[in-house]
Amino acid sequence: MSTILTEADMGINISRQTDLAGNVYLQKFVGRTHIHHDDLEFWRALLNYNISIPETSQDQLNLDSRLESLCQSFISNNLKTGNFGSLIVVFLEKVAELLSLSDQESNLHIWQTFNALFIIRTVIKYIIETGSEFQLLQHFEAIPNEELLKAEEANLTAVTAENVAIGMEANGNDEAAAAINTAVMVDGSKFETFIDAIVNLIVVIPVKEFTYHLHLESVNCLITLLSVHLFTQQAAEKLIIFRTIYKCQHANVLMSALLHFVARLVEVPPTMFGNSSTGSFVFGIAESLLSIFSFRKQQDILKISGATGLELSLQFRQHFPLANQSLLLILILTNHCTSKGNAYRASLFGCADSKESPKEGSNTFQIDFSAVYETLCRVVTIDQATLLLYLLLHRNERFYKFIMTQPDLEKLVTPILQTLYNAPDSTSHHIYMSLIVLLILSEDDGFNKNVHNIILKNVTWYTERTISEISLGGLLILVVIRTIQYNMLKMRDKYLHTNCLAALANMSGQFRNLHPYVAQRLISLFETLARKHTRLDAQLKEPVNSAVFVNVSTTPEDMMQDLTVLEEVLRMVLEILNSCLSNQLVYCPNLVYTLLYKRSVFEGFRSHHAFQDIIQNIDMVVGFFSSRLQRVQEQRGELGVNEVFEVISKGASQWSSDRLRKFADLKFKYVEEDAPEEFFIPYVWTLVCKYGCVHFSSESIKGVTAEISC
Repeated sequence: MSTILTEADMGINISRQTDLAGNVYLQKFVGRTHIHHDDLEFWRALLNYNISIPETSQDQLNLDSRLESLCQSFISNNLKTGNFGSLIVVFLEKVAELLSLSDQESNLHIWQTFNALFIIRTVIKYIIETGSEFQLLQHFEAIPNEELLKAEEANLTAVTAENVAIGMEANGNDEAAAAINTAVMVDGSKFETFIDAIVNLIVVIPVKEFTYHLHLESVNCLITLLSVHLFTQQAAEKLIIFRTIYKCQHANVLMSALLHFVARLVEVPPTMFGNSSTGSFVFGIAESLLSIFSFRKQQDILKISGATGLELSLQFRQHFPLANQSLLLILILTNHCTSKGNAYRASLFGCADSKESPKEGSNTFQIDFSAVYETLCRVVTIDQATLLLYLLLHRNERFYKFIMTQPDLEKLVTPILQTLYNAPDSTSHHIYMSLIVLLILSEDDGFNKNVHNIILKNVTWYTERTISEISLGGLLILVVIRTIQYNMLKMRDKYLHTNCLAALANMSGQFRNLHPYVAQRLISLFETLARKHTRLDAQLKEPVNSAVFVNVSTTPEDMMQDLTVLEEVLRMVLEILNSCLSNQLVYCPNLVYTLLYKRSVFEGFRSHHAFQDIIQNIDMVVGFFSSRLQRVQEQRGELGVNEVFEVISKGASQWSSDRLRKFADLKFKYVEEDAPEEFFIPYVWTLVCKYGCVHFSSESIKGVTAEISC
């Protein structure tokens, strides 16, 4: 039978956030006196503290300012005292104990292990932001002077040759020489053991209400260690921290645990280490310990499925921090060190559905694809979720096939379309990745057919026009067309509209039952681009000194390039229309109707060398139905809309696509560009800084990611 202990029972002094600088235990820890890891009384006193975890950049700045003097003292003294190493040993011992304790026994250990890890992460973050990787490893391995003397007497090498070389390469000869003079052992053994302990916390201990924050802190610690990439100009492959983490033998189980954290989408508990009914030690002092944590009660948590964009990102981070941070860590691990057998990347790309029978000899993990799918459907409008979806669709063949079998694809596709529709509220990277996801989906003929069978009602966020009912395929066409027009006016990114048109082209052979408004927008897209082409062509034919060249910053060369791009787009739109007419004319009466109504928009392009071959097909379709309408009109007189559709429907049943000139099927496949890390690594770290729970000093960021704003 468990009993509730109080602060008085344990003789505990609780450290508070407001008196950090004056805390005697922290002062002793960063001071000049060595504290042995066996000094249980000191470590128990030091680790019985409570502090608000920084949740925003301002929180982090406030904490950093209060810790500044303590951190400076730590840097000055730790290489002589080795107190950080003692804390690491204490942490390792507590992790070992946790792995053998039962739930009821472990609450106190979890609380103190969490506190130890929070101090360790704080120190790591300070050294990485203000110093170097080599300095951090020195502090990990530092031992007190008395032990150094004994080590020297035993003829032990203080600094291994390999790490001196790495230190010299990273920081210059002066710092390497200083490292030798301080005689601090940096063989990396303690650091490797520490990494193994962090991984064990994540993968072995089950996620429960009272372990949630320990898992979160473990994930945050790995992110903080890997953030060394932000504060150096060295390649990640050359950094000891990266080399240690990437040679981890547990990459497969770590990736499995992180993706499970994302898929399960466990909400942050209202308190940190359990509830009062457990009778645990921590909740005996819950009121005094946890009152400054601002967790919301379960019933007050907003349903994130109703939010989009930045609002959803903030809610996701606030209410599901473990899922959020695990997702970010997955992206970091899979996008770095891609050229040298990244085990994390291979693990993610090879994972299988837990409902499948495991394949013999498979080294990957299994996870419930349905849970991953449901979570992605809920949060896919967040940048980092879109990026994870991209990685899984593009690289994991099993997951791609699973997605294609889902009967409720609208749950995944509609939020992506909403992101594109609200393009001004998103980053160009997010828009680009959302389009790439659509392009990858459109590579499957089954997808292209199924989206026209899924009917949506009252899509309230689409405000261009009130549409009570539309197919998912129709909505997809509308949003992609809008994105093309937005890009042509605002972003002028050739690759963006190329990907938009590629997705439409892949789908065009399966266009069916197009809504009248969708058909109108397809022709309107050509009409808008045609007018722009006509204006640009006229400007180029005018003399250079003509008043037509109002914008002096636009040269004729620029305009010629714009005209070339515009002609490529116009050609692609015509190919999309032709593909639909060649394959699905009988199922697209609204498109035929719109072509008849808007036939004049093609007038100026029939003799243009870039378009005339494909316009001949469109003219043939228009001519066939025009002649039938004319004959019926001669018999009946003026025809109403319903009568026109009756003629189109009857004519479509007698139409043969063999009359049309054959063109190659429109099939585009997304191919990742060379050196993708140049795009993905800065993007991932931008997401970590913008949406993560760990906030870094933007002033110290260096190298290729210097543009990142934290």
